[in-house]
Amino acid sequence: MMTNFVLVDFENVQPVNMGLLKGGPFKIKVFLGASQAKISLEMAQALQTFGDDAEYIQVVGSGKDALDFHIAYYIGKLAAENPGAAFSIISKDTGFDPLVKHLKLKHVECRRSASIAEIPQIKSAAPAKTSSQASSKQVSSKQASSKPAAPKTTAAPAKSTPRQVARPTVDPSLVNQVLDNLDKRRQARPATIKTLRSTIASLLKPVPSEAAVDALVAELSRLGKITVTGTKVRYAPA
Repeated sequence: MMTNFVLVDFENVQPVNMGLLKGGPFKIKVFLGASQAKISLEMAQALQTFGDDAEYIQVVGSGKDALDFHIAYYIGKLAAENPGAAFSIISKDTGFDPLVKHLKLKHVECRRSASIAEIPQIKSAAPAKTSSQASSKQVSSKQASSKPAAPKTTAAPAKSTPRQVARPTVDPSLVNQVLDNLDKRRQARPATIKTLRSTIASLLKPVPSEAAVDALVAELSRLGKITVTGTKVRYAPA
């Protein structure tokens, strides 16, 4: 299946539906402006689920259209490394449109979409799913109509119970253990999200699962103890 590189202009659009890309042939690159020092916890957690198929790229230095030039550079680089790949620019900036037209003339599949939901593969998948569900309902309706009607009975209305969504829980003692260890390290604290994850995994016994490590990192971010910017980690002052 053809790889589709999704390049997000995070200065212009902050997507909230990254989950639509799960299970598809997508590789995600989120471009951050030089002054964008923070991203939301929800965005960080959503991208973590993509593993190596997602990464942050932060512009170094400021300048007019600096982020746009970075996106253009990466499209050229990736197109040369991945012949036949497609590219989806997520931005409301119409300034990308001349670049998109030029790439098409060079037989590079590229589109600009204002949101994740407008990516062609995502849009085409939605009607197919709706059609399948409608067909299933029609079959069920025909089967139901062919059965003899059951005697009418009067039943008391069932009480609906609100459905509660379980949130991952993190043991406070584990959080404190990690924080104590980081405080002792000071200048030797992990500087990247990768080294922070490996530090947490080696510190705790028994060795925690990847999901447990992700939950601890997310909890540290929620508590304001760390700030994740791209692959870098910054620590709150003591």
